[in-house]
Amino acid sequence: MQFQEPRVDGAGFGATVELQFCASCSYRGTAMTMKRMLETSFPGIHVILHNYPPPFPKRVLSKVIPIVQVGAVATIMAGDQIFPRLGMVPPPWYYSLRANRFGTMATIWLFGNFAQSFLQSSGAFEVYCNGELVFSKLTEQRFPSEFELRDLIGSRLPESPFGRNLGKTWT
Repeated sequence: MQFQEPRVDGAGFGATVELQFCASCSYRGTAMTMKRMLETSFPGIHVILHNYPPPFPKRVLSKVIPIVQVGAVATIMAGDQIFPRLGMVPPPWYYSLRANRFGTMATIWLFGNFAQSFLQSSGAFEVYCNGELVFSKLTEQRFPSEFELRDLIGSRLPESPFGRNLGKTWT
């Protein structure tokens, strides 16, 4: 039985493309499609996929929301015992929320999950070639087309006949 040696040449050999995408926005499928296209177009290229995290304050707030949700639900369920122990009379809004416990808890759950989802999304689809930013969805407010991405990456490949003649090949 013979084993084939891995191919160490090709138009993309030595180049690394990094696709950073918003996982909570469901951009993974688009990133996988772009990865397959780049690996097919530039044999030997190394494509890395990973999540582009939201800014730190948004991440922290998204972690605080479940705590607030649990606290709000606990207050709705056990407010009759909580307020007197704190030396307070339950406020009027508590009685109106408690009158419809199910609706109140469902609203807390829905709005909390919506806010958490919003805070965890970055909306990013950033493409780097050998550490250099090639395309930014955050800047452009759109996704790159496959042809556009192929041209952008091909123009940044190390000196190779394929990389230099890329424009003539696909136009």
